[in-house]
Amino acid sequence: MTLFHFINCAALTFGPHAVYYKATPLSEYDTAGTCIKAAIVYLGTTLIKLVCLATFLEVSENDSFNLSQELLKALIGFLDVAGLYFALTQLTYRNISQNHKFQAVGLGWAFADALLHRLAPLWVGARGLEFTWEYLLQGVESNANLVLTISLAALGSLLWLRKSKPSTVVPIIYASAAIVATMPSITSYLRRGLAWDFSKVVMFELSASLLMAFVTWRLFSACQRPSL
Repeated sequence: MTLFHFINCAALTFGPHAVYYKATPLSEYDTAGTCIKAAIVYLGTTLIKLVCLATFLEVSENDSFNLSQELLKALIGFLDVAGLYFALTQLTYRNISQNHKFQAVGLGWAFADALLHRLAPLWVGARGLEFTWEYLLQGVESNANLVLTISLAALGSLLWLRKSKPSTVVPIIYASAAIVATMPSITSYLRRGLAWDFSKVVMFELSASLLMAFVTWRLFSACQRPSL
């Protein structure tokens, strides 16, 4: 029973990444190399973030919300944007379109994040004797993070790779990218500042990811229309 629970949680956490790769043209264009390169950039970015967090953040004795520390953490979190910029603009890939590039980069980035932050807790906790919904909710949270990461990669693609775009949508692109990039700080405030339980936070993340995916899709569509 415990092994079955672990398999279910692992499938919910990592399965959508494989489904996304197989169900989209990414598999047809063999973009696995792009996903792997993006995952490596993610690991490097995470290492730099950990060094910055250990250097500049104070160790808190309690789990209360500290505004100054959270703002500093959000500022360090923008290193993810720098990492995505490097992955999208500086790495060399085989001849793939911009649409496939940002999807492959976002998918590799999100998969590396899920593997790094969720595999060990699943292996230790989901195999326990007592059933808990926490690990299923972590799988749902991983799916929300997948959508948010691909949305952020799409917004970065519009900002850094697309030369011609309507000037009216540029501020919206920047605002949307800022919202997605600061989502970890927003959820941290909900958990520690407003004392939301984990299920409410996950439902918020899932709703926010779907909303930002819709906004990103509309922005992408607007930028692809031929200018009059």
